[in-house]
Amino acid sequence: MQELSGKVALVTGAASGIGLAIARDFAEHGVRVTLADIDRERGQAAASELGGASFAQADMTSSDDIARLVAETLAAEGKIDILVNNAGIQHVAPIHEFPEAKWRLIIDMMLTAPFLLTKAALPNMYERKWGRIINIASIHGLIASPFKSAYVAAKHGLVGLTRTTALEAGAYNVTCNAICPSYVRTPLVEKQIADQARIHNIPEDQVVEKIMVANGAIHRLLEPREVAQLVTYLCSDAAGGITGSAQSIDCGWTAE
Repeated sequence: MQELSGKVALVTGAASGIGLAIARDFAEHGVRVTLADIDRERGQAAASELGGASFAQADMTSSDDIARLVAETLAAEGKIDILVNNAGIQHVAPIHEFPEAKWRLIIDMMLTAPFLLTKAALPNMYERKWGRIINIASIHGLIASPFKSAYVAAKHGLVGLTRTTALEAGAYNVTCNAICPSYVRTPLVEKQIADQARIHNIPEDQVVEKIMVANGAIHRLLEPREVAQLVTYLCSDAAGGITGSAQSIDCGWTAE
């Protein structure tokens, strides 16, 4: 994918997990990456390991931070070719016990922020008649699970935003796709284990087997690099005709 060399990417939630794996894969293909995250220490350390990469601290629940992030990236790089909306959190609780503040936080970070970032990045992409927007959704953007009302709602909304963006942006040679992975071996997933054990009344050491991988044809967690490689492919010329899609990488979870 030599055609990606020299492109500029902005990746949110890039200090760890899927976001960091995406940034690394981009860098291996010659992409100049801005890693955005609220965690300055980890983000700066990650960016320092990658050629042509930089770090920008930003809170995805702050409209001002989002506007500044895009403006500063454009000022530093002159363009944004690729936007990856990845930042996210999780909270596990029954609806009747779900804190309103957590609901608003998750929706703001995982649905409103991608909208605002897309809104800010599109004019530059339209002007240059090229762009790639990748929204890291989830298998929970296609199906639901109990006790994750805000996460499921945000990810379903993100798939809808993906499709609308694709329809509006196609005339400008800008594509937009969502990726819908099952559970990935990340800090976000690891933090869920205790909550899942409590909700389902099972030991923590049984959560992965009985909850996280039970519904797949392949009974394992995905690795972040597997998701990253799909992101890179969707940004390539070979994937120029793929837009508005929700790409499942779910170990067969939705095959039934």
